[in-house]
Amino acid sequence: MRSFWRTLDRRLRRDIAFVALADGVVGVSFGAIAVSGRLPAWVPLVMSPTVFAGGAQFAALAVVLGGGGSAAAVAAGLVLNARLLPYGFAIADVLEARWPAKLLGTQVITDESVAFALSQPDPARRRAAFLCCGGLLFVVWNVATLLGVLAGRAIGNPDALGLDAASPMVLLALVLPTLRDPRARRAALLGAVIAVGCTPFLPAGLPVLVALCGLAAAAGPRAHGRPGAEGQAGAQRQVGAQRQAGAQRQAGVKGRAG
Repeated sequence: MRSFWRTLDRRLRRDIAFVALADGVVGVSFGAIAVSGRLPAWVPLVMSPTVFAGGAQFAALAVVLGGGGSAAAVAAGLVLNARLLPYGFAIADVLEARWPAKLLGTQVITDESVAFALSQPDPARRRAAFLCCGGLLFVVWNVATLLGVLAGRAIGNPDALGLDAASPMVLLALVLPTLRDPRARRAALLGAVIAVGCTPFLPAGLPVLVALCGLAAAAGPRAHGRPGAEGQAGAQRQVGAQRQAGAQRQAGVKGRAG
């Protein structure tokens, strides 16, 4: 892991560290909320390394604390974690070819690790970013859950602190740079409209999956003005060539006159 960490530049290492720190705050919130909800301490401590998905863990926790059964809690977590399936296809070249290593790699597939991996230009850096981010998040998340469990009694009502808002803010910070692309903006806007429209009618977690239909907006041309821009660039090159040819002819005329 140390060699992968050295592969990344200083700025990327800093960004990964900040994201891990923010997710650690959310992990503390998860552990504290679980304990303050009268759950045994072993429940969040076992769930964090085995599930390792903040959204799914909070969804399952909400179901249990709301009086739901274990089957409903597992179903809620599975629905939210279904979004990770397309992530696996997106980073298929990052995971090792050997099955044991591939299975271990799938355990650290998260929104953040995939976002950092896909932002890198070549396979080696994608693999390094994915493994470093995923591995660091795994360690920080589980340590933070333990800290949250230990401090849960002292916090009282962790919901009042709003610690769980850190995770959406981290994802928003990761997504914002990609919105410079017009296709990404169209897909994000359509997906948001679909999710908001479906929220009153679908169970929690499903609107996010349905919002993936917004990707259809990215299937069009990358920029509507590109053909026109290419034509304009070609016209400018042609004009420049004509001007250069005219200048050369004038120089030749002056030379013959002299």
